[in-house]
Order: sequence, then C-alpha cells, then structure tokens
Amino acid sequence: MSKSIMLMGTSSHVGKSILTTALCRIFHREGRRVVPFKAQNMALNSYVTKEGLEMGRAQVAQAEAAGLEPMVDMNPVLLKPTGHSCSQVVLEGRPVGNMSAREYHKGYSLQAFGAVKAALGRLQQEFDTLVIEGAGSPAEINLKDHDIVNMRVAKYLQAPVLLIADIDRGGALASLVGTLELLDEEERALVKGLVINKFRGDVSLLTPAVDFLEKKTGKPVLGIVPYLDHLGIEDEDSVSLEDKAAVPQGDAEIRIAVIETPKLSNFTDFDALAEEPDVEVDYVRTPEELGHPDLIILPGSKNTTEDLLHLRKTGMEAAIRACTDRGIPLIGICGGYQMLGRRLEDPGHVESEHEAIDGLGYLPMITTFGPEKRTVQVTAACPSLDFFHGHLTAADMPGYEIHMGRTEFLKQVPHPFHIVRQGDEPADYWDGAMSGDQLIFGTYIHGLFDHDGFRRQLINILRGCRGLSPLPVQRSRWQEKEDAYNRLADTVAASLDMEKLRAIMEERP
Repeated sequence: MSKSIMLMGTSSHVGKSILTTALCRIFHREGRRVVPFKAQNMALNSYVTKEGLEMGRAQVAQAEAAGLEPMVDMNPVLLKPTGHSCSQVVLEGRPVGNMSAREYHKGYSLQAFGAVKAALGRLQQEFDTLVIEGAGSPAEINLKDHDIVNMRVAKYLQAPVLLIADIDRGGALASLVGTLELLDEEERALVKGLVINKFRGDVSLLTPAVDFLEKKTGKPVLGIVPYLDHLGIEDEDSVSLEDKAAVPQGDAEIRIAVIETPKLSNFTDFDALAEEPDVEVDYVRTPEELGHPDLIILPGSKNTTEDLLHLRKTGMEAAIRACTDRGIPLIGICGGYQMLGRRLEDPGHVESEHEAIDGLGYLPMITTFGPEKRTVQVTAACPSLDFFHGHLTAADMPGYEIHMGRTEFLKQVPHPFHIVRQGDEPADYWDGAMSGDQLIFGTYIHGLFDHDGFRRQLINILRGCRGLSPLPVQRSRWQEKEDAYNRLADTVAASLDMEKLRAIMEERP
C-alpha cells in the first residue's frame, strides 16, 4: 500500500506547492517511486501533457522534481478563471464547460470527486509514495461541505497532514492555532505536525513560539523553513506574478516588457528570459510603465477579447503602437498572437458578449473562436527567421499549444516555426506569422524561450541594436531547474525533522 503525506496551509500562498516540490525531490533521491498529487487547482498557468491533456503548472514542477513525466492524474480537476466569478472547468484534462462559483461548489464539485478518487487509485497502484498538496485553507467554513481538495482527500486516504503557516506575512502562530480550532475532531486528528515557512533571521529566536505551539495544540513542530528567494522554479498563480513584478532586477542591459493583462496566462513562458544575467523582464500595466523597452511581448490570455478591450481602454494599445512606430519589436504568444491580427470573431460568444472586435492589425489574419480547445505538445524548428535586423534559427524546440480559436490568413505571410512532431507523432505544418517589416511575429507555441540557443539568439539581436557585443549561451535551462530542485531539497531536508516525518508516514490509522 502506498504511503502518503499531505500538505495543507493556513491560507493560500504559504508555500504548499514549493514544499511539496521539495519533498518530491527528497523522496526521489532516496529511491522512492514518489508522485505529486493535487485534486483541484485554480490557476491560469497550465500545461499540456504528451496525451494532449491540460493540468496545473505546479504539478508539472513537482513531477520534474520526482523524476516523472507530467500526467493528468496528478491534477484531475483544474479551474481556469474567466471573470465574473466564473471558471472554465477542466476535468481529467478536458474542458467540460464554464461554471459560476455557485454552480461549481454547490453542484458539480462532489461529482468531480469521482475523478479524484479514480486518479488516486491509479497512482496508488503505480507509486509507493504520494505527496499531496491541498489548496487555500482547510478551515474555510463556507466551502468545507463541497471541498474536494483538502480534508475530503485526507479523510478518503486517511493521509497524515502537515499544516503550514507563512511567518513572513505575520500572524503565523494565530493562523496555526485558529485553523486547528476550526477543524472538527476527525480532521484535527489527521494533522500530525506543524511547519513554519518563510522565516528570516535567527531560528533560535523562535524557540518560545515553538514551545507554545506544541503545548497549545498538542502537535509537534516539524521544522522552520527559511525564506527562499529566486529559486528558479516555476510558479502557477497570479500572486506569484505580483511577486515577480515587485522584485528589482538590477542593472540589466536589455529590458523586455511583458504586457500584464487581467487574464494573462502561462506567464512562466518568460521565466527563462528573466533569469538571463543581461535581461530585465518587467510586467507592465500602464503606458507609463511601458516606457521604451528593447522588446514588447503580448502574452497568452484566458480571455483574449476582454484583454484586448482592456488594452484599448487603458491606453496600452496606443502606447504599444507608439513603440512599434519607433521601431521597437513586438512578439505575441498564443492569445497575444491572436490580438496581432485584424479581427477577433466570436459568433457563439465563447469568450465574451462581443461577436467581433478589431484586432491590433499588425498581421493579416482573423481568429474565430469556437467551442473546441486545442491542447497538444509540439516539437518545432525555426529553419530561418529574419527578425529585427538579425537572424534566428533553431531545431528541436519543445513546446505546447493550448488555445481556443482558429486563425485564418487573408494573404500569404512568412511563418516562423515548422512543427515537426505533435505529441509522439510526426507532423508537418507551419505555425505563426511574421510582419512584412520583420518587426513583429506571433506564435501559438508556449515554451519557445526555454530553448537555450533560440533565447540567446533573440537576446543577442536586441543587444546588437543597442551596440552591445553578442554573448554565448549563458545558461542551461534544464540544468538550472535540476540545480534548483536539489538546492530546494537540501534546504528543506535540513530544516525539517525528516526522521519524525518518515515515522508519521509509516503510521497506520
């Protein structure tokens, strides 16, 4: 029978995802067949598996830490907010429709728990260790009756629970005590230990707090994990994006502006760029913040139509056009690519109440939204792309497509990327479009900038236009991730009482 440990938090963003990732790498290094699991995610940052199924991005990082290929059983339910207290519900990797918060929590969530149990059953057959992540807090009284991601999972598996608090935001002791008080007796009994996360300073100063917590709650404090900055591990939610936007990036020579729209999705596309030593990536919301970057990127969107209207309303469309008129290059990814066309059509009101709106007009194409979502892994090549006074070429570029809408061209255009594989099957078609002045291109492929050679060529083109010498490839994205997972595992293993944790996992109810 598989052993399990479940990580819950006193609130959102206390570090459940990152500590789950750490335990996956710790157990993987011990030789266990370990797998991450989260019953239900709510995030705009998602991923496509080899089978073309959609899942939350956090479980992808956790799978990598566990030495596994991501699979949808790790995250059987995904909620993607669309606005107005409504989300697209993705069940077992496929969208089943848009639901209001009331429709989902009062009607559908308990039905979806059947898929959660089925996924858990398959994972238990294949793996010997499950590291399970909760969501938000298990003590949300208004949601508990219909919650399928916290205590319902713990009780179903009789999984021991670690309760985590973020001391960096303050009130950690009260949060731990209060959360335990709000749980019922059976739920409290499943909580086997407490963890204080994101501590800055001298750990010995917390000794009185630890003594108080253990006496007050009767639960052992398994460890105090230090605040870890710039881990280089991908995040999945908008809270993490706010943290990225708030971090100063030093005196970088190249500035790339990513337009932050209300429904921005898959912002991890740009993490690899942000980690380059000579690049600063700014997420900008206003014309004043945009300024005069070396490159503008329009990212993916969960609601392309509404985000484009937002650019129009806030003056960002005019600011972007002023930049391109001055010769600043522009790249659109997925929804941002769709915005670059002449028109967006939505006859079935898939995205909004608007049947059609004008695009930015940079590329001669029309995108029509329909009910079907395209989700597929791809391998691309960039055979020969002249872009902004430079030349790009690359092969074996892994990525994925995840979008609503079909794009048709009004006239012949250069296509920057050749798709050579789709999933595990050979493919032969072209993706994206390039403007006639070679200043603007768009693509449906997520993950382009993870390719070390392509990323460095692009940056060197920008450097050349600034009169700067080109640099060789600075980093291996894959090796950096591996180093980050190991560094995280080392820190957490040294901070937690791992012997006590293993003993907790060995216990049987």
